[in-house]
Amino acid sequence: MKRPKLRKASKRLSCAKRYKIQKKVRDHNKKLRKDAKKKGLKKHVKKDLGVPNSAPFKEEVLREAEQRRLQIEEEKERKRQAKKEERAQKRKKEKEAAVKETDPSAKKARKDTTANKSEKPSGPNKSSKQHLCNELNKVIDASDVVIEVLDARDPLGCRCPQLEEAVLLKGSNKKLLLVLTKIDLVPKENVEKWIKCFQREFPVMAFKGSTQIRDKTVKAKRRRVVASNEVLDKSKGAACFGNDCLAELLTVYAAKTQSEAALKVGIVGFPNVGKSTLINSLKGMMACHVGITKGTTKTMQEVHMSKTVKLMDSPGVVASPSNSAVSMALRSLQVEEGQESVMDAVNTLLKQCDKSQIMLQYNIPDFKNSLEFLTLFAKKRGYLQKGGVPNTEQAANTFLTDWTGAKLSYHCKVPGSYSLPSYMTDAVVTEMQNGWDLDKVKEGNKETLKGVKFPNLSSSISFVSRGPTAGLLTASATPDDPPSTEREEQHSDEDDEPEQTESHETEELEEAQEPVTDKPRQVQFQSAPVDISLSTVYTDDAYDFNTDFK
Repeated sequence: MKRPKLRKASKRLSCAKRYKIQKKVRDHNKKLRKDAKKKGLKKHVKKDLGVPNSAPFKEEVLREAEQRRLQIEEEKERKRQAKKEERAQKRKKEKEAAVKETDPSAKKARKDTTANKSEKPSGPNKSSKQHLCNELNKVIDASDVVIEVLDARDPLGCRCPQLEEAVLLKGSNKKLLLVLTKIDLVPKENVEKWIKCFQREFPVMAFKGSTQIRDKTVKAKRRRVVASNEVLDKSKGAACFGNDCLAELLTVYAAKTQSEAALKVGIVGFPNVGKSTLINSLKGMMACHVGITKGTTKTMQEVHMSKTVKLMDSPGVVASPSNSAVSMALRSLQVEEGQESVMDAVNTLLKQCDKSQIMLQYNIPDFKNSLEFLTLFAKKRGYLQKGGVPNTEQAANTFLTDWTGAKLSYHCKVPGSYSLPSYMTDAVVTEMQNGWDLDKVKEGNKETLKGVKFPNLSSSISFVSRGPTAGLLTASATPDDPPSTEREEQHSDEDDEPEQTESHETEELEEAQEPVTDKPRQVQFQSAPVDISLSTVYTDDAYDFNTDFK
């Protein structure tokens, strides 16, 4: 009975009820003992006390017991061998019967049954190029507005001419919109220049997604102290800028179409540009799975942003093997799938950057080649194997994750003489810009750029872009992968441009490391004159000032 002015009810029972419960427990245990006695079950197994020391002929009794045990084991072994021989004879008879059967119709029937059995469990490979291309085409065909997501660190390299041309060929009913993501990793001046450059073709929106969105099923922790202003929230990864303007723009365009069905917006782009993060930020919850690794999204996924707008997530565009090595390292799935060496990708990226900026960004001393850089980087991060040997492979994976994920700040300069692509005529430009409120787009971009905290130009790494990246929309258009030696010969002229910051001695060392083979090779660094002995492995990361006085 619950008493007043008390939070919890009393657990005390009346004596009659307590005695009744105890009696039921005793009766139940008594019944269990009777059943066990009828079945002959014993609760406690009696322990074998063995032969006492005072017993006569103790040694003989023990010897007889040992002989009985050996006889039992031999009998078990004999039975086991007999069963084994029976199985062997049975298999032999089955093989002989199979050899004797020479009926071709029976063989064909057996083959058909086995083929059907093998086909049933095997499903479509979601990581294949054919599947990814089909899912991307589904999104393009079903969408009314196609948003091409571009990484603001290399927006020109994230553009796919084949994708844009395919959208434009579908007709004037489809609109193409460009969205620059990860703008908080690029200097403000650089973002403004890229927006002005791309506004000549399509409407451009600046966007900074939230990286701390949780699912609705996960309850947020209550905070004792609530911030009185929004300055604290803006300095964290939870802040999102540009989502309100983009959502309002799509809602207004959906109202202009005057269609009963919801406006379908397809989100497309290369892997790791922020497609799923854009959808989660617009939705305000974890609707699509996101990840650092490339190719997290495998299939098309529909997300209802509102009653009038429906978002469609798509897998990343498959990069063509004919692209440059830099584009393949940043936007291809070959490194994630193990088809390309991680060391080769790191070596390619280091060639496109200023060495002094890399040294300042990662706080490491001067290095001669990519192997020495990875060795110093592994020691700095504590990636050591058994015996204190630096784990260069783990360091290479971390370096690539920084470049493809939303962590490292680097930027590409806007080309001085940028000409429109061949498929972008004046009529196409006017058609793509019709129906959008361009003044509202400019105002939204200004508000977004005011709220985001941008890095300084001196703290951002200058990167050399290789232009738009070619993509594949059909798996049949996949060209045969050329050997790595031929690919390097095709881009050797590009690597020797005056923008390259490495010295001629470093180039000669890396050319001497290349083995001339016909098979697809991996980068080998055995012949490089790099001192990674114990005297250098365990030294401190301090800068060696003696190198300045040689």
